[in-house]
Amino acid sequence: MNFKQISIAIYATYLTNKYGFKLKRAKTTQEKIDLKLEYAKTLLKKLNITIEVLNKEKIPKDGQYLLTSNHRSIIDPVIVEVVLQDSHIDGYWVAKKELYNSFFFGAFTRNAGSILLDRESTNMSSFFKATKEVVKEGKSIYIFPEGTRNKTNKAIAEFKEGSRIIALKNRLNILPIYIKTNAHDILKDAILNRTKDLKIQIEIGDIIEYKDKTPLEENYKRIFSLK
Repeated sequence: MNFKQISIAIYATYLTNKYGFKLKRAKTTQEKIDLKLEYAKTLLKKLNITIEVLNKEKIPKDGQYLLTSNHRSIIDPVIVEVVLQDSHIDGYWVAKKELYNSFFFGAFTRNAGSILLDRESTNMSSFFKATKEVVKEGKSIYIFPEGTRNKTNKAIAEFKEGSRIIALKNRLNILPIYIKTNAHDILKDAILNRTKDLKIQIEIGDIIEYKDKTPLEENYKRIFSLK
């Protein structure tokens, strides 16, 4: 790694932990919402990345949803926060156990509002109980249906069944978001080359009713015309 790469890595770690502790001290829900958005904008600005939403009119102004997005990069949650900035939708991310213990993301993940998913657990009752509590608070739930980052050449990796179960159990209609640009490649360019004026395009899909029995992956591919 050269000096520029090291400096951006140190800055990103500092910024993430700084906002993690700010979130811990936040006294109101609105303060947390503002801090998450401030963090997202600050990080993306440092990376010289802008977010372009191709069909912004499809973003609901408010309501509760199971927000689903494809997943290629570690900045995908940050991207989603910026996409929703003009709406009144606020949600908890489903976060795997490893993120809670991460030096880089731990403090932020624990304090920003998240639902812990322990993939090694044989009993998922506590997880589904947590989703119900979040919905009872009036919040949405955000999830990556692929379960982990897609490192293949395909537009999306295989979706796990859990997302549709969450929607059904909590009667949450599904708000699909497609990160059209390969955000991993853009992030790599930002860090390695410090390229200016990088852009990530986002597409918003039509709402899917929670009662829809069509597999979520099939619906997602249809909505965004993916193969």
